[in-house]
Amino acid sequence: MNDKECSQEALAHGIRMRVLSRRQALWLLGASSGAAALSAMQGCAQSPVTGQTIVVGMSEAQERSIDAQVAPHQFSQDLGAIQDTAINLYVSDVGQKLHGLSHRPDMPYSYRVLNANYVNAYTFPGGAMGVTRGIMSEMQDESELAALLGHELGHVNARHAAQRQGQAMIAQAAVVGVNLAAQNSRWGALAGLGSQIGASALLASYSRDNEREADALGQEYLVRAGYPAQAMTRLHQLLVDQEKSAPSLLATMFSSHPMSDERRDTAARLAATRYATSTQASPQRERFMDQTASLRRIRPTINACKNGEVAMAAKAFDKAQPEFQAALRHTPEDYAAHVRMAQCLQAQGKSQEARVHARQAQAIYPQEAQAHKLSGVLSLSLRDPARAFEDLDRYDRQLPGDPGVVFLKGVSLEGMGRRTDAARQYQQFLQVTQQGQAAEYAIGRLRAWGMLR
Repeated sequence: MNDKECSQEALAHGIRMRVLSRRQALWLLGASSGAAALSAMQGCAQSPVTGQTIVVGMSEAQERSIDAQVAPHQFSQDLGAIQDTAINLYVSDVGQKLHGLSHRPDMPYSYRVLNANYVNAYTFPGGAMGVTRGIMSEMQDESELAALLGHELGHVNARHAAQRQGQAMIAQAAVVGVNLAAQNSRWGALAGLGSQIGASALLASYSRDNEREADALGQEYLVRAGYPAQAMTRLHQLLVDQEKSAPSLLATMFSSHPMSDERRDTAARLAATRYATSTQASPQRERFMDQTASLRRIRPTINACKNGEVAMAAKAFDKAQPEFQAALRHTPEDYAAHVRMAQCLQAQGKSQEARVHARQAQAIYPQEAQAHKLSGVLSLSLRDPARAFEDLDRYDRQLPGDPGVVFLKGVSLEGMGRRTDAARQYQQFLQVTQQGQAAEYAIGRLRAWGMLR
């Protein structure tokens, strides 16, 4: 693509993106300083991998900024990094070995193993990477971990997220989701409202060409780092086998990383030809087993939580609850199991029991935000606005930028009779959005209090 063609393509995509922007009303995080629209100027850049001209929708500075703003929320949605410093450092060490040999070694890469039970790994555009404990417990050696991290590094190095910005749609950084409970009581009825902060479009499915390129780059990086190329084949085979045996457990993985026998076979062919000399390299199985022993010990807990989450997604709460009970029998102090049990009980209207588990989760992992938010919502439903505000404010201080929590803090303050403070929260919420039931409620309260015409 020459410069003229690139400019024409960028203009065409910019027009399409403006249409999507109006339709989808997607906003960046940063409600405290005023939300910024996600539309980015379209332009051309040189691919760090191929040297060819590509159409991108964000600069490298924006890639880094998005990581800093959005990644912490997504990682918290996946219940934060596991409370095992040694494993997190181990995964970081493997990642550093790989990214130092990549095409963009100076990006602000970071690595953590997340408390999420589903099988997946993902990265943000600037290299903030999460690997779930679900997939960590399935891999068999360090070279498979290197293949997994290498694949994610491939997405960062080829600037796939930036290209999808320019080629498809504006990246979604925050979505304000509102679900106002239809009850007659004043502030207590609002306990069902929540917000969903994520990065679903940033982490949406890549094209198959993107996936193939990430595979190829990942395999190149892991060989450069001294691992056998066959590790990429084994990683693909592991995922293909699990997709066939339990597809529902891998739905999240395959929505963002579609698997196929073809990708596995391509990796096998490259291992046997281009990277044949890597055959004798050590897969570092013993080191992997030593470093991940603590995760394998709680594999029954991870699998029970995984089964419970699948049942929860199907609204089969009677089947989900025994799975979380089994997880807690095996690992009584498991943060993720307590959060999921609380959510399962909450969905059944058992708010008092749910709050017990949410509080236990808070005590187990006070540095992670989700249990604070969950406890706050449960306290609202139990007509305990003071405790709700305490929990929600703690969440907000740990993880600022969630507009739904700002709204719920206003609800809590209103329930405590602190009208002026509640009004400030509603006004801050309305800076992000003035649509939806929550916004209607906030506007109604401000008008009733003579603070808005």
